[in-house]
Amino acid sequence: MTMKLKLLIFLLFPFIIHSQQATLAELERKLNSEKNQTKKFEIISEMVNIAFGNDMKQALELAKKGVQLADQVNDKNWQPKFYEMEGRMHANLLQLDSANLFFDKAMKGYKAIENRRGQASTSFKMAWVLKKKGEYEKAMQKNIYALKLMESIDDKAGICDAMTRISWDLTKQNRLNEALDYAEKAIEMAEKNNLTSEFFYVYSNAGDVAIAMEKNQVSLDYFNKAAAIVKEQNLGLTSLVDIGNSQGNALKKLGRYDEAIRFYTNSLRMAKESNYHNGITTVTANLGEINLLKGNYKEALPYQLETVRLQETNNDIANLIENYHHVSTIYRKLNDFESALSYKQKAYDLRDSIGSIESDAKMSELLTKYETEKKEETIAFQEAKIAQQKLVQYLGIVVVALLLGLLIFALISYRNRSKSNRLLAQKNAENELLMKEIHHRVKNNLEIVSSLLALQSAQIDDLKTKEAMTEGQNRVNSISIVHQKLYQGTNLGSIEMKDYFLNLSQSILDSFGAEQKVKLNLAMEKLDLDIDTAVPLGLIINELLTNTIKYAFPEGDKGTITIKLEKQNDQHLHLVVTDNGIGKSGITHGTGFGTQLVSLLTQQLNGTMKEESENGTTHIFDFKLRKAA
Repeated sequence: MTMKLKLLIFLLFPFIIHSQQATLAELERKLNSEKNQTKKFEIISEMVNIAFGNDMKQALELAKKGVQLADQVNDKNWQPKFYEMEGRMHANLLQLDSANLFFDKAMKGYKAIENRRGQASTSFKMAWVLKKKGEYEKAMQKNIYALKLMESIDDKAGICDAMTRISWDLTKQNRLNEALDYAEKAIEMAEKNNLTSEFFYVYSNAGDVAIAMEKNQVSLDYFNKAAAIVKEQNLGLTSLVDIGNSQGNALKKLGRYDEAIRFYTNSLRMAKESNYHNGITTVTANLGEINLLKGNYKEALPYQLETVRLQETNNDIANLIENYHHVSTIYRKLNDFESALSYKQKAYDLRDSIGSIESDAKMSELLTKYETEKKEETIAFQEAKIAQQKLVQYLGIVVVALLLGLLIFALISYRNRSKSNRLLAQKNAENELLMKEIHHRVKNNLEIVSSLLALQSAQIDDLKTKEAMTEGQNRVNSISIVHQKLYQGTNLGSIEMKDYFLNLSQSILDSFGAEQKVKLNLAMEKLDLDIDTAVPLGLIINELLTNTIKYAFPEGDKGTITIKLEKQNDQHLHLVVTDNGIGKSGITHGTGFGTQLVSLLTQQLNGTMKEESENGTTHIFDFKLRKAA
């Protein structure tokens, strides 16, 4: 899209709004003089659709008017339609509980009259609310259910809409090849059947998939195409907000920050004009993130704090963990380490609470006691007075001793409880909860150690000492994640390694600020291993990733790290870690401690290691386990 076309779109805003308000006024006069009940419903429905594009609150009031009239005459056909309309307005105003209430009423009404199209349309909107609450798997189930309904009545536009939404779900789950397949099918169906109502959505979604696949120019081309559709079809301010925000996202990924800020700023203005609360939250978050990327930390902070406030107020947790991390990063850059730690802990607590709900509905949330944290922070600041070199030498011993003590305690408790279980079968449920409690406490204690290391590191000026502290913190985190997976999972005896490696790798990339620089590829199937095998493997991966990030991609070079783990038989594990860097990322380039640690851990697992340096660096491990995993 040319700059002239973009300028023309923005110049047309006042005219569009005035024209649509005039249309609403004319429809209001027509409604007041209409005697036929069905015609009245049709007029109100048209008014809701017009207002939806430019003023969400006005659209909500009109939808309520339709609900009231349909309830008065008990019209079974129009009641669910207006329930669905009101639910949609509540959803876009981020009044999620109210939205669910009306969507439930709409679904019951549509089922009563056997309206499959209405059921599918409502199911789409229910899925949207679930996504805002972070329940992506449930949302996908709703969208698949809607797809089947649309296929049963051969509704081409509905099928196209469903494929677009499922593509978005797959993108959010990082299943990008599947997401691209659905996006391309949706575009093909829309163009082949001339589904003009779907053009904006299929092009916009294709842009989202492309941006997730780091095809940023392709993404911008799709978004520009969708923006042209908004103008051609006069879709209103809310659609302009959505596409303007998407164009800003693509420009941000392309490094064209100033252009992106202009799109975000225009989108925020339009979102406020149209009372589009979801748009306000989304664009505000992006203005915070782009200022963070530009290093404008003081400008970024108000945007990020406002984003967090809006999401907390509206129980919109879809991206709340990410935004907590952004606020923590900004405070750290501004040297406000206490606030940084506070928001980092908020992110951990929210992550744990979501995981707990998903993995075990019977378990209660375990509240972290504020006073205990304050005491631990005080100890950390006092320890900062110790000489830096002694701290590095002794802290490793203390951490290792603490970890061994915690692990031995957990093992002894587990074995004692297992023996009791054989004698007292009725205590099984109690013992399982106790074991989860043990793993949760171990994980919390390890995160306290990690936080202490982070606070201690903030007081140290020597770069080598600070680097050693960061590496120690990552080692603690690698073990902490194991215990987190154990208390969240359904099997207390094993860890699912692909998910564990993903969480561990993302934590390491975040600690080095390498999320944008290094791409991770997990070329492995799901594999369950016991804790005695998982912990050493996690520490080995930690050391290899740390060295790769530090040495393989110098001067801001981008690269890819591939991790492959497979069980070739009951007692043989094969691990390969490869990077496409400059070929100097082997563990021999580390501090010496890391090299020794990898060697000892390999011996512990009865393994062998081979290192190759051609077109990057490759580490190959073969482990002979004493017993089947």
